[in-house]
Amino acid sequence: MARLAQTAGLTDVQQEILKTVREFVDKEIIPVATELEHRDEYPQQIVDGLKELGLFGLMIPEEYGGLGESLLTYALCVEEIARGWMSVSGIINTHFIVAYMLKQHGTQEQKDHFLPRMALGEVRGAFSMSEPGLGSDVSAITSKAVKDGDEYVLNGQKMWLTNGGTSTLVAVLCRSDEGHAEGTAPHKSMTTFLVEKEPGFGEVRPGLTIPGKIDKMGYKGVDTTELIMDGLRIPANRVLGGVTGRGFYQMMDGVEVGRVNVAARGCGVAQRAFELGVSYAQQRHTFGKPIAQHQAIQFKLAEMATKVEAAHAMMVNAARKKDSGERNDLEAGMAKYLASEYCKEVVEDAFRIHGGYGFSKEYEIERLYREAPMLLIGEGTAEIQKMIIGRRLLEEYRLQG
Repeated sequence: MARLAQTAGLTDVQQEILKTVREFVDKEIIPVATELEHRDEYPQQIVDGLKELGLFGLMIPEEYGGLGESLLTYALCVEEIARGWMSVSGIINTHFIVAYMLKQHGTQEQKDHFLPRMALGEVRGAFSMSEPGLGSDVSAITSKAVKDGDEYVLNGQKMWLTNGGTSTLVAVLCRSDEGHAEGTAPHKSMTTFLVEKEPGFGEVRPGLTIPGKIDKMGYKGVDTTELIMDGLRIPANRVLGGVTGRGFYQMMDGVEVGRVNVAARGCGVAQRAFELGVSYAQQRHTFGKPIAQHQAIQFKLAEMATKVEAAHAMMVNAARKKDSGERNDLEAGMAKYLASEYCKEVVEDAFRIHGGYGFSKEYEIERLYREAPMLLIGEGTAEIQKMIIGRRLLEEYRLQG
């Protein structure tokens, strides 16, 4: 198992961080994950441990109290955490995306105000693009922000907000036509607002309601909610970057690194499924020998391990591309697409290896079988990834003349 998904060229610091995270996962997450997941219970003790490890500030620059690590380091940590329980990686992912957006696009005042407390995990981030009838069509956003003196008044309903209840800072994308000529392209009239709120459910600040958690097939423990704005007043200095009309690009930048994160989650879940499958195959006997000695199972294990390796390599490549400062939407789309599809296939093969026991809630693979489908749609469906990949390939291979 230790031979799979190794990453060449890591520094001593990166190796030490990953060793610490893996030990934390093995000791603090895996033993309790299935029980907490079945109860749909928020893993507060695990989150407190992540704070102590400094993971909420992993990519936040050192000048703001973070560790100043790379996207690659973060992605490899997410891979380890998702190997333990995917929901925990979701708890830190939206926080990471908001911190990244602030670092890349925030005003100096916004960075100084939020990033030091985000590095400590005192301010917890979430971001909100989707709406009930929206899906992947971000240009169809109907949530509206109207200028009123030194404030904006926000109205609308958002959907699929990860950490909606536990977060205290939400980056919300709204349509803001103020200052934009009539007929302006939809993506050029969107603005990201930094909305501070109290944790919890119900009316968490005047004009802002977070209804209770959405009941899901998997991905439990982490709270997924709606967000309802009804006359929510936000000061103008909480427009991300201080200028309206840039929200779409800011969000897409965040989602791009988020896709690397989802790829890393797929890699982690697939690794765990392989570990469970190869272990069970050596314990379960049929026809007088362990099923691992049957050629059919060996073929299945070979395919699973190859998929784990391939997905990991593509995820690492996408992260390193982004860290180099280059455009990585092609690599991120490919990594997210492949890792999520392979994750589903590896989990299903591990489920098949377990036979009837895989259908029992006493076995960990049952939980993974319900969690893997979320990766097929989170941060853009497979179909959206194919569109992104196809368009970028045509840009790269455009015929001349």
